[in-house]
Amino acid sequence: MIIKGKKRLCGQIRVPGDKSISHRGVMIGSIAEGETIIENILLSEDTIRTIECFRQMGVNIDIEDCRVKIKGVGLNGLKDPNKVLDCGNSGTAMRLISGILVGQQFPTTLIGDDSLNKRPMDRIIVPLSKMGANIKGVDYKYPPLKILPSKTPLESIDYELPVASAQVKSSILLACLYSNGKTRIIEKNPTRDHTERMLNYFGAHIIKEKDYIYMEPKGKFIAKNIYVPGDISSAAFLIVAATIIEGSSVIIKDVGLNPTRTGIINVINDMGGSIKIENVRILNNETIGDIHASYSPLKGIEIQEEILGTLIDEIPIIAVAAAFAKGKTIIKNAEELKYKETNRIKAMVNELKNMDANIIELPDGLIIEGKEKLKPATLKSYNDHRIAMALSIAAFNTEGESIIDNHECVNISYPNFYETLFQLEH
Repeated sequence: MIIKGKKRLCGQIRVPGDKSISHRGVMIGSIAEGETIIENILLSEDTIRTIECFRQMGVNIDIEDCRVKIKGVGLNGLKDPNKVLDCGNSGTAMRLISGILVGQQFPTTLIGDDSLNKRPMDRIIVPLSKMGANIKGVDYKYPPLKILPSKTPLESIDYELPVASAQVKSSILLACLYSNGKTRIIEKNPTRDHTERMLNYFGAHIIKEKDYIYMEPKGKFIAKNIYVPGDISSAAFLIVAATIIEGSSVIIKDVGLNPTRTGIINVINDMGGSIKIENVRILNNETIGDIHASYSPLKGIEIQEEILGTLIDEIPIIAVAAAFAKGKTIIKNAEELKYKETNRIKAMVNELKNMDANIIELPDGLIIEGKEKLKPATLKSYNDHRIAMALSIAAFNTEGESIIDNHECVNISYPNFYETLFQLEH
């Protein structure tokens, strides 16, 4: 992909449906009783993997444009797929589906692509095993994951999350649907809470008190309809683009504003960004609204550990914002970035240095000294959708032509990303 920089971005657009909510809607709709209709679902490579996994387990799922109709089979209605379930590149699919599969009475194997097979799964294997699940990985850590029926019902646990991970938390909560007693999860730093909100929307009883999350199993779930708001992780690229490219002004309609996901807005505001939130309302337990972002000179800041769980996927694009900000930005305690589709700390350091940015790699983060200008370059995406999109925004704010290799990887979360950018060009 060739990007010619220094064109302002103006206009009103929508971003694709939230990936996290889309995954969870398919999973929870599949084990509910009755018909669930999901509107504005994200149909990306990752979410289609989730749909295919549940189809292989006997769930009837019809797709029409961005609308999905699911005939739920109930908590115990899934069938033996009789072949491996391929999660592709999706850590969300593998970790969350595992929480459902450990409660089933048939064996399954979950596989992934080369990238996913290098991502640690011991973080779900440990708590699920403590509940009595029979789940194993390669070297007790990596996919493929083999899950056998447990000889006894799953038991409740008290578990403190060792890392701030919504995927680990969600895997435990989904396993709780098949367990005895009350489970307590201790979460010191907040992470996205879409699973809690959606389970409660479908009839579960989950209570959050300070650092504690309590859940007791409930007999069944009744199907509900879902409208998926725009993905704030996708909107983040356009928010940063509008604030760093002089003369830009972008309105992003109907974006999810879940308070566990709005860390990107808080950070850009703290950096001096001009962001207005309008037309706020609640749909299916999720906050939704419009975001208006405009050009505004940014300044460097230190990002605090306690908010990292609300913006871990946005760190690559925050690094781009910091590269053009005045002063120093410090990001620490973000070691989780090493275990995404690629090592996102190293990837952003390598590629922003190619653009002549002042950036230093830390064992758990980044230090970036902003510059007024960067230079165009040929840039590697590392087959990571968020790296590709972040570098594309950097290239848009650079005079000259930059090349993004393997740009097609954006299809994992934002299939029309480049169309949107070129539509906003002025």
